Amino acid sequence: MARSDIRRSAPNGRQPDKAAPSGWRRFVRRLFVWGFALALLGALALAVAVGLTARTLPSYGQLKTSQAGQMIVVRARDGSELFAMGPSYGKWLTYEQIPAVMKDAILSTEDKRFGSHIGVDPIGVARSFYVRYKEGRFKQGGSTITQQLARTVFLNNDRTWSRKLREIVLALALEWKFSKDQILEAYLNKVYFGGGAYGVDSASRKFFGHPGTELSLPEAAIIAGLVKAPSHYSPTADAQAAVDRAKVVLGLMQQNGAIDASQAGAVDFKAIKFAAEAGQNSARYFTDWALPQLDLLLGENTDPIEVWTTLDPKLQAAATEAIKANVPGGAQGALVSMDRDGAVLALVGGTDYVTSNYNRATNAVRQPGSAWKLFVYLAALEAGYTPNDKVVDEPVTIDGWSPRNSGRTFAGQIDVRTAFTYSKNTVAAQLGNEVGFSAVAGMARRFGISTPISTVPSMVLGTNEVRLIDMTRAFAAVSAKGQAVEPYGIAKVTTTDGRVLYQHESKSGQVLVPAYVSAGITDMLQSAVSIGTGRAAQIGRPVAGKTGTTTSNKDGWFLGFSSGVTTGVWMGRDDDKPVGGLQGGTAPARAFAAFMKTAVAGRPVEKFDTEVTLPAWQLEPDDEANLSGNPDDYYYVDEQGNLVNPGTGNGARTPEPPPPDAGPNPGGLEPVGPPPAADQEFLNEATGKTKPGP
Repeated sequence: MARSDIRRSAPNGRQPDKAAPSGWRRFVRRLFVWGFALALLGALALAVAVGLTARTLPSYGQLKTSQAGQMIVVRARDGSELFAMGPSYGKWLTYEQIPAVMKDAILSTEDKRFGSHIGVDPIGVARSFYVRYKEGRFKQGGSTITQQLARTVFLNNDRTWSRKLREIVLALALEWKFSKDQILEAYLNKVYFGGGAYGVDSASRKFFGHPGTELSLPEAAIIAGLVKAPSHYSPTADAQAAVDRAKVVLGLMQQNGAIDASQAGAVDFKAIKFAAEAGQNSARYFTDWALPQLDLLLGENTDPIEVWTTLDPKLQAAATEAIKANVPGGAQGALVSMDRDGAVLALVGGTDYVTSNYNRATNAVRQPGSAWKLFVYLAALEAGYTPNDKVVDEPVTIDGWSPRNSGRTFAGQIDVRTAFTYSKNTVAAQLGNEVGFSAVAGMARRFGISTPISTVPSMVLGTNEVRLIDMTRAFAAVSAKGQAVEPYGIAKVTTTDGRVLYQHESKSGQVLVPAYVSAGITDMLQSAVSIGTGRAAQIGRPVAGKTGTTTSNKDGWFLGFSSGVTTGVWMGRDDDKPVGGLQGGTAPARAFAAFMKTAVAGRPVEKFDTEVTLPAWQLEPDDEANLSGNPDDYYYVDEQGNLVNPGTGNGARTPEPPPPDAGPNPGGLEPVGPPPAADQEFLNEATGKTKPGP
């Protein structure tokens, strides 16, 4: 029975069908098939991406010339290099020129399987992820030298997956397009080693003072060790840290068979001589002032450029020495010197840039003392005074303020020239009061003073704070016969291949005061140096200038010009404490003379134009001059029918002071009102609105 059942269940002798595959087996099979298909598709896509990327890569020649960041070479007036900013690239070394120890050191440290991978090292990547799994963070990088080159040349250091994917594609494309020797050559000429040095040659010159072709084994180990953390292991920052890292590099080289134990043991790091760090010099005060102007002159620009400045190295050295040799102990000094067109020839912002890079020539604001009288007398000359007019040096009180002369004496009746020559405070106060303190402030604004100006009576003695470069600019305008002078420090900007991006154009400045005013003030400035307070500034040729000393000898100034060169000197303490014996006519004037002897040595002697040719309105009295009585007691009608008060004394007209709430006008000058025509009582009587009293 059983047999018949068996036979019936398998007719014709056929075996029963096999059981159908389970669901799990079907899933695995499909996963394998789809995975293989996707991997194949991904590989195909990657190959296409790499191929397209390789076609868009620059040629090797273009790759060599590409740079990371903007390099700026700053040149002096004579074309000599002052210093370079940004990345520094040394000479390009070919694969054959790079020492074998350098190539072995970098391969042992950064990519020991460089010769066998295709741009990406799967073993290195796996190791990186394994360490990530164990440590909880990426502690080891899996990037090959080719990937690092791709990142250096084409990408940035963002830690994103998209950037990493682009890095891999670029690395594969680089391996596709270039040989291993070319990739290693490019890497060693472009990788960053710290201190602004890109490439082996630049690093060798910076840290050891010789070309990269002369690197020894310990030096190569030090440079190779910098790639991991350039700022941390830099010899200029921490020499011991650099040596300790180099010992690790030697160990890796020994492990990889690049050197043997005897070679590693023979290395003596104590014999290594690191190159001295290039010291900062006073020219950095100048470049700190001038280079920020590039943003305005060029706008957005990333090309490597050369900036040709107006700085004269010989004069800069003379200025630095003049300040150091004359500044009192514990004090600071600053100097600015300009050519007749405003080109800054020398600029010193302190006694030592290394210990203090604060620029006292362009940033510090200090009281100018009597040097401010330049603007008082300019305003007086413009109002009608002449150097020969008589004034009285006597006690005076203005709104409760009583100025005193330095010697506490009074000379009585003297002329304007003498009052300026010997810096009489009482006369300056009287002149300022007569022409109007707002007129003095307006004159200072006109000549380039950019700091706030108060119009209290004491302002005539220099209580407003100013910058040295602004005061020097004002004296330069006087030297230019009353024409405005704009200081500038950049003459030309070019690309490294010679293409001109910017060229300074000198233009005639705006006329600030009439010729007779500039001639008159030059006359008085020359007298101040010849026989007055500035005698220490004499240099054996015509010099015009003015001293300035503030209360308790806190500041000393001398500003003047000769043969087209204008120079300003300031000395004092940063904490504003008194400096014993400091006066404008002592140390500052001596520093001025020491510098100017060099500055004008190659220039012809120039005599000043001090002949004052007065305008017709001062030379020809009008018909009312014959009227009897005091001229201050009558009024006359001008051509427009306005009643005018001719003013008081020497033909000077007295401007009306501005109202207390009046602010500066849009042009930046303090408002200077016209001469008052008459008081309201007189006008009412003249127009018949009121009748005169008995």
